[in-house]
Amino acid sequence: MLIVDDFSVCPWPGERSIVTIGAYDGLHVGHRTVIDKVVERARREGSRSVLVTFDRHPASLVRPESAPKLLTDHEQKIELLQGTGLDAVAVVPFDADQAAESAEDFVARVLVRCLGVARIIVGSDFHFGRGRAGNVETLEALGRRDAAGSTNHDAPVSHDEPGFVVEPLSLIAGHTGVTASSTEIRRLLMAGDIANANEMLGRSFELRGVVVRGDARGRAIGFPTANVEVPGPMCIPADGVYAAWYLRPGGDVLLPAAVNIGRRPTFYEEAPVSIIEAHVIDSGGLDHDELDLYGEAARIRFVARLRGEKKFDGLDALKSQLARDIAEARRALSA
Repeated sequence: MLIVDDFSVCPWPGERSIVTIGAYDGLHVGHRTVIDKVVERARREGSRSVLVTFDRHPASLVRPESAPKLLTDHEQKIELLQGTGLDAVAVVPFDADQAAESAEDFVARVLVRCLGVARIIVGSDFHFGRGRAGNVETLEALGRRDAAGSTNHDAPVSHDEPGFVVEPLSLIAGHTGVTASSTEIRRLLMAGDIANANEMLGRSFELRGVVVRGDARGRAIGFPTANVEVPGPMCIPADGVYAAWYLRPGGDVLLPAAVNIGRRPTFYEEAPVSIIEAHVIDSGGLDHDELDLYGEAARIRFVARLRGEKKFDGLDALKSQLARDIAEARRALSA
């Protein structure tokens, strides 16, 4: 899969492309439906299949105070796109100049001159350009060659004529008929509903971070944990205890884990932020005392929520519950 980041030249002169555009945060089942359509269309019509996205979520620049928490960072998004069959991902740097670019100029510079777009497939609620002024109707007007070309979505596109056609799609439903969307998945995660969030994602939700030193309370009571520090923009599931898979660098071995997200009310009356603590149940043959994770990159794939966070009356009650959590995590991960 080619990564396009120079828009001054066309990476495939003389060829046309089928394109979809968007932030594509999460790469959920609705996104995959659009991507599959792009890939299938491109193969059928002898064109390149391309996803146009940005190096950061546009809202992080244009409205940082209300920007959504991310389901995937840029690195993970590119990794997930590698397995989709796309010919290329075009990554547009999103800065102040890009935010100020009109929808018309964006289409001309990126889609027409660089990518040679013949067909654009996007969600029916798609918006783009300065002030989100561009939408499906804008694209249709810009790409219209004639009345037939602008309305017949099934007709093959021409490799010789200028212009492009637009094919809007409705995203597919997820759990209980709710439309799959990044916004809905964020809501589910922040409510602790891992099962339905994973259904909409089509995979286990994953957080990535670095193992940092904590207060070592877990080790002191016989349940050592890796404190995983996750970048601020990422979406964190609700406080509670989860069954999850822990991946060390390399990502080829899944280690079962019980993960606590919370403020540890048994030890602290008030804590400023929730922390993520992963207790690796099976350390792959290493004794826990030999499992030095500090400074390592960690990946946590959430499978099930076991319970909410609670305050315990002393260490004995806490240790008994932790033992039950670990047993329940084992069962959830072996299901």
